[in-house]
Amino acid sequence: MSDYLLAIDQGTSSSRAIIFDDQLNMLALGQKEFPTYYPHPSWVEQNADEIFGSVVAVVSEALAKARLSGKDISALAITNQRETTVVWDKATGNPVYFALVWQSRQTADLCQQRIKRGYEPLFKRKTGLVLDPYFSASKIRFILDHIDNGQTRAESGALCVGTIDTWLTYKLTKGRVYVTDVSNASRTLLMNIDTCAWDEELCHAWNVPIDMLPQIVDTSGIVGETDPSFFGAPIKIAALVGDQQAALFGQLCLSEGDVKNTYGTGCFMLMNTGEKRVASKNGLLTTVAWRFNGKTVYALEGSVFVAGSAIQWLRDGLGLIRKSEDTEHICKQTKDCHGVVVVPSFVGLGAPYWNPDVQGAVFGLTRGTTDSHLIRATLESIAYQSVDVIKAMEKDAHHPVTGLKVDGGASRNDFLMQFQSDVLNTEVIRPMISETTALGAAMLAGLAIGTYSSTDDLSRIWKASQSFKPNMSPEIRDSLLARWKMAIDAVMMFKVSDHE
Repeated sequence: MSDYLLAIDQGTSSSRAIIFDDQLNMLALGQKEFPTYYPHPSWVEQNADEIFGSVVAVVSEALAKARLSGKDISALAITNQRETTVVWDKATGNPVYFALVWQSRQTADLCQQRIKRGYEPLFKRKTGLVLDPYFSASKIRFILDHIDNGQTRAESGALCVGTIDTWLTYKLTKGRVYVTDVSNASRTLLMNIDTCAWDEELCHAWNVPIDMLPQIVDTSGIVGETDPSFFGAPIKIAALVGDQQAALFGQLCLSEGDVKNTYGTGCFMLMNTGEKRVASKNGLLTTVAWRFNGKTVYALEGSVFVAGSAIQWLRDGLGLIRKSEDTEHICKQTKDCHGVVVVPSFVGLGAPYWNPDVQGAVFGLTRGTTDSHLIRATLESIAYQSVDVIKAMEKDAHHPVTGLKVDGGASRNDFLMQFQSDVLNTEVIRPMISETTALGAAMLAGLAIGTYSSTDDLSRIWKASQSFKPNMSPEIRDSLLARWKMAIDAVMMFKVSDHE
């Protein structure tokens, strides 16, 4: 009888549940979108109860589609949008404020305050991260500052806090399990990346009581069971992992130097650096990839804040396309961008620039510019941003990237993948199973319960679907990248005042 593995993939714009058999064939998928709220410019919030409700709904949907029940599932894994932060009341289990999403810039002032106090080198050294609103610590501070008696309640033990993995585990176990895994904890600015433990000095810098934080556990390992009231029977929770680390594992980037790029709402590139922490000198982050079997694996990461959301902007903001898939045909039918360059820095620039104040821009407009040129330029911008991150990675790792494994929604766009290969001048490899985030989480759960004895078992199952090889002249590539750099330099110099 097959082991059935359930992966909960709680993303930025939707929640998904995917059931795999022990050969990692997808049996069923449930998906549900939920709202995101923008109360002020650059503020991005979600309702944590709506997130949890969507998760319960998609698991039930996937079970129904597969004609299975909770008792048929050997284990489940949770992989999640990282850095998004929830604070809730321990007595009621209810959120005390909206969840602050990783994209939100509403805590920029809190980060600037600590930069001015000289904290930046401390955080870089101890966490491998930069002092940026992207991460969880400033979000915790903001919420505690914006609820009644927040600090007092936190210090008295009345509040819980966590990233989405913690929130979902807590709710699914009805408060019996309060944990986070090391990959998510490494994204909070509160965990020492060398010891993989919460750090008193880091917590003190944010005035976050260390005792209110969840227990840090391994990425792969049984932490508890879901309450039987949800899915008819208890299900072992056997893996917790941040979505990008899950995708790295799902792409089987298990050797030092392996690289993957996930094209989702943002663009996230990770390089496995093995059991050694590599400090970046080129604007990248050092993060924990995963920890199990007594071994911690690290990664270099570059985060692009706007990728798939730029395509959503074309659809929802400008009305230039009816659905995201339309962009592939339009771009293939459009010879070039007619000189147009789009820099979609709607919520600042991530790696390797780390500038939260940069705003988006379009360059090169003429009377000859059409919708198609703007659409193609927006797609190309996703590839250019990824090139910037890979070049920084190559400098830090001291060797060239010889292949790039890709996943995420936009990786299904053949135009974008070919253009990525062209401007990167390296092979781009798309896997047979594109749901690599859920796949990686399921793999980690399978390892925890013994479905797979080792990663060798997984290597025998994983297959590539298609590869894209560069087919662009060096002259054209250099010209395009030079034009992109000029556009980046321009937006870095231009800042609109808050009152404008």
